[in-house]
Amino acid sequence: MRERALEAVDCVVVGAGVVGLAVARALALAGREVIVLDQAEGIGTETSSRNSEVIHAGIYYPAGSLMARFCVAGRRTLYPYCAEKGVPHANCGKLIVATNADEDAKLADIQRRATANGAEGMRILSRAEAVTMEPNLYCTSALLSPSTGIIDSHAFMLALQGDAENAGAVMVFYSPVTSARAVTGGLEIQVGGADPMALRCNLLINSCGLHAPGFARTITGMPAERIPSAYYAKGNYFTLAGKSPFTHLIYPVPVPGGLGVHLTIDLGGQARFGPDVEWIDTIDYRVDPSRADSFYVAVRTYWPDLKDGALQPGYSGIRPKTVPKGAPGQDFVVQGPQTHGMPGLINLFGIESPGLTASFAIADHVRDVAATG
Repeated sequence: MRERALEAVDCVVVGAGVVGLAVARALALAGREVIVLDQAEGIGTETSSRNSEVIHAGIYYPAGSLMARFCVAGRRTLYPYCAEKGVPHANCGKLIVATNADEDAKLADIQRRATANGAEGMRILSRAEAVTMEPNLYCTSALLSPSTGIIDSHAFMLALQGDAENAGAVMVFYSPVTSARAVTGGLEIQVGGADPMALRCNLLINSCGLHAPGFARTITGMPAERIPSAYYAKGNYFTLAGKSPFTHLIYPVPVPGGLGVHLTIDLGGQARFGPDVEWIDTIDYRVDPSRADSFYVAVRTYWPDLKDGALQPGYSGIRPKTVPKGAPGQDFVVQGPQTHGMPGLINLFGIESPGLTASFAIADHVRDVAATG
């Protein structure tokens, strides 16, 4: 195909996941001209549609981190937004359950961190109080998070897309961005697909999720030392036939790399378990049925009545990590010109959970970074 003439636009967002859509919405509502480009056939085809669909309270993240700040701010915006827009959701709450004395002691630390972060109403329950709430639960104590909930992630993304488009943003799919380079007053990007083109923009947002570090490496002039390595921490989910035995989300005390094999509920009342943590080298969404063995062991620590054969392979997602296995936890990275030195470029790296909950706050921060440099 012959490349078309160079076209100009104010803002280009690369990646139509939940964060890219929220960013496009924020920029468009601020009066900026926005095009969203994605190599897939539609919105949210990767990480944004392969998660637990949980509205997080802001419990686990280090105080002052972007994850902590953006999760709490995002959640406080998200519930009213869902109510206003008719996005299906439920404020069902969750229990973080201890099953031995060592874990009992950890709940107080989790509560202190959560409260410091702004998670409201956190309360430690005795075994009797927890079992009164959830008769099928085994625990020695539990921590109640009343502001945790669940959401229809695709309906949420459709609402964001609608807002962005109503404010003038344009979505363009089947359009992989293959490279970019700095030019006077902005950036020039090359777009592939069936109808290749070159675009000149004043602002380029790299919201490519799993592919964000790889895309950053295609940007001529982007300092290599400012681009993190990409690591993939896969999370597998198994589903439970029939209605959930619990009405709250049930989480174990966290494990390194993730939050443990927890039970979440979809809006139809079905339970699913996961995600676990499986470090992989390439993107692969297949769920190995044999991993169910470790799920049975993990789940039976808090639900001993789980029957053999009750779990079926569900789906998987991949956390876009910027640190390898065994390294200290990562934070969101919103990297603007003040950091990397390229005017008009903002990179979003390591936007894993709680990215969906935090999406409004991330978008507001990107809008503000763009306005200052």
